[in-house]
Amino acid sequence: MSSTQLLAGIEAGGTKFVLAVGPSPAAITARYVIPTGQPAQTLAEASAWFAAQGPIGAIGIASFGPVELDPASPRWGFITNTPKPGWADCDLAGHFGRSLGVPAGFDTDVNGAALAEYRLGAGVGSASLAYVTVGTGVGGGLIFDGQLVHGAAHAEIGHLLPRRPVDDAAFPGICPHHGDCLEGLVCGPAIIARWGQPLSSLPANHPGHAIIADYLAQLCHTLIAATAVEIIVLGGGVMKTPGLMERVRDRTAALGNAYFPGTGRHRILPPALADNSGISGALMLAQLAMRG
Repeated sequence: MSSTQLLAGIEAGGTKFVLAVGPSPAAITARYVIPTGQPAQTLAEASAWFAAQGPIGAIGIASFGPVELDPASPRWGFITNTPKPGWADCDLAGHFGRSLGVPAGFDTDVNGAALAEYRLGAGVGSASLAYVTVGTGVGGGLIFDGQLVHGAAHAEIGHLLPRRPVDDAAFPGICPHHGDCLEGLVCGPAIIARWGQPLSSLPANHPGHAIIADYLAQLCHTLIAATAVEIIVLGGGVMKTPGLMERVRDRTAALGNAYFPGTGRHRILPPALADNSGISGALMLAQLAMRG
């Protein structure tokens, strides 16, 4: 990339597309937000905005999913079987690569955020990090030794099946696929379906705070037990509830019962980049695409 070319990034969410350009992932010089409407209109508006920003060297896209990440697949860069109306089988990376005439990097929105937090945020100096967002849905990404973890596909951390306490077995969960998986129990819409309002609006002594903290602590416990990850970053709108982070930390420690050999090195933290984790990660994906 020449000194006059910019990196372009898209944090593609189910409700909005965050667009940004800058000379590096740590230096955003312009930002624009558009609602996630129908694909043709949304993609055309995004392409037009990028075209007006000046010479672009590469674009990175951190997208809601499910998505195809296998570089050998002819459908690499596609949103696949999403329930978002109109967006299934959308060639997201291909559209922007063609319309802007530049290399495109592509991954999930949570993997993008994980990458940014690892390199610029809460994970600086660590060897491993998990990023989990708890909002409209629940998703997560993992990084070990600087590399995003990709298996047969991307991780679906939100669809782990937590242990249900006896006194919290009645709520069936809202996930259309698994009912009471983690997402079906703790995402924002699940909380509203259960108690009629967001977690942050419930009284401080409401039992919902302990219930949600317990399920999220089970996730943290599982990540630590399965991967020995050092840093777990918990982001998303639900995590902005006052006191929730502290409840999750305390309950995770109780579940671990001082057993894990890495105890003392496992930390549960908020995003150091605040609301920039996803878009900074998208710019990092552009940087990686530029390097080939």
